[in-house]
Amino acid sequence: MQQRNADRTRMRILAAATEEFAARGIAGARVSRIAEVAECNKAMLYAYFGNKDGLFDAVFTASVDAYLDEVGFDAEDLPAYAGRVFDYFEAHPDHLRLSIWYRLERPEGQSLEAILAVNQSRLDELQRGQRRRAVPREFTAVSLLSLIQAIATSWSSMNPEYIAAVPNESVRRRAVVMAVRKILS
Repeated sequence: MQQRNADRTRMRILAAATEEFAARGIAGARVSRIAEVAECNKAMLYAYFGNKDGLFDAVFTASVDAYLDEVGFDAEDLPAYAGRVFDYFEAHPDHLRLSIWYRLERPEGQSLEAILAVNQSRLDELQRGQRRRAVPREFTAVSLLSLIQAIATSWSSMNPEYIAAVPNESVRRRAVVMAVRKILS
């Protein structure tokens, strides 16, 4: 029974922290607001995560894990992958905001293992695809992955005026998939 309560408390803290960090970033987030929303005290939060940075790391790692579970990766069908990335961030804009805060507030900080591992795995898969000639060689693997990620998240990171100009999500998604196909052709 004690373990289940601890797990529930930890999950409430992560949910509240995800909301807080996505809205305010690392520097702007307040542990007191997170604890209040999670219905626990700050001491409990510190006991689970050490400090605010440790809590952000846990939130961001959970966000990356959820993204990986839902999106997957197939180097031999990169247009479909780009479409799934687009879908994911349309459905989970808070996860894109977490990623943006991570890049803004930790440009030279310690890298998270979750990020290093997934990036290396995808780059290795792209390089294997390039060696088999299933993936074009015009770009390095890192350049290709960067371009695909940028295209797939371009609409999610645009000013609202751009979205208003193309309000149909399926039209935006189709543009993403077509752009990746063009890069690969």
